[in-house]
Amino acid sequence: MEKRDEGLQEFNLSIKTKKRLEFCDITAEVNKILQQQGVGDGVIFLFVPHTTAAVTVNEGADPDVIADLSAALERLVPRTGSYRHTEGNSDAHIKASLLGCGLHLPVKNGRLALGTWQSVFLAEFDGPRQRNLRLYLP
Repeated sequence: MEKRDEGLQEFNLSIKTKKRLEFCDITAEVNKILQQQGVGDGVIFLFVPHTTAAVTVNEGADPDVIADLSAALERLVPRTGSYRHTEGNSDAHIKASLLGCGLHLPVKNGRLALGTWQSVFLAEFDGPRQRNLRLYLP
């Protein structure tokens, strides 16, 4: 974790992905930053500054949910197709656009105020890579 700018309350979380398509549970890392910075209640913003990665909230208790989500995205946007982008990662760009690059999340008593089964995931679609996630704190 690297604090980037004192005035903006912007923090960078670095994540090394291991697979081309992977969902990394970052809930604990985000909560750690919230606790270290003394955030009590409020709303944070998470932003992924990459065009082939996303951030999303989904069930973190049963890994089959993420496996099903990954399989559905692969069926919806297959790796190979009649894409015009010549780098070979058009599917990753499309998948990232479908999930989105940012989230606003509530914080209560210094922790993410998620539902019982919810976790926050960095979604990798063009890995393995070193990814960054920006956290903007109140």
